[in-house]
Amino acid sequence: MIEFHIQSRSGVPAYLQIVQQVRQAVRLGILSPGDQLPTVREVVASIAINPNTVLKAYRELDLEGLVDGRRGVGTFVAEGVVSLSPDEVQALRKLLADWVAKARAAGLDDENMSALFAAAVDPPGMLRVA
Repeated sequence: MIEFHIQSRSGVPAYLQIVQQVRQAVRLGILSPGDQLPTVREVVASIAINPNTVLKAYRELDLEGLVDGRRGVGTFVAEGVVSLSPDEVQALRKLLADWVAKARAAGLDDENMSALFAAAVDPPGMLRVA
C-alpha cells in the first residue's frame, strides 16, 4: 500500500501532492488496477492532515478516472488504468540511466539533457533549422 508524504514547505497544496503521488505510483507500477488506496482515516492518522484534504485529492483522482471510490468499501485504482510491471520499470530505468551516463560523457548538463529528452518526447515541438 502507498504511504503519502507531504512537504509543507513545498508551496504545493497537500491535496495536490497526494494526487501527484498516486499518479506517479500508477505510472511506475507501484499501484496497479484493483489496488486499494489507504482510507481517509489511515491517511489522517499517518500524516496528521485534514480529512477534507484527503477527500479532495481522492475526488480529483476519481474525476480523472484514475481511481474508483466505493462507498463504505474504499478507494481503488480503476480497472483499465495502464501501469507498467516493476520489471518493465526497472528495465526502462536501466536504459535511461545508461542514456544519462552517455549524455554526461558527451558533455551535456542537466538542462541540455532535459531539452533533448523533451524534444524526443514531443518530436513535433522540436526546433527546426531552415
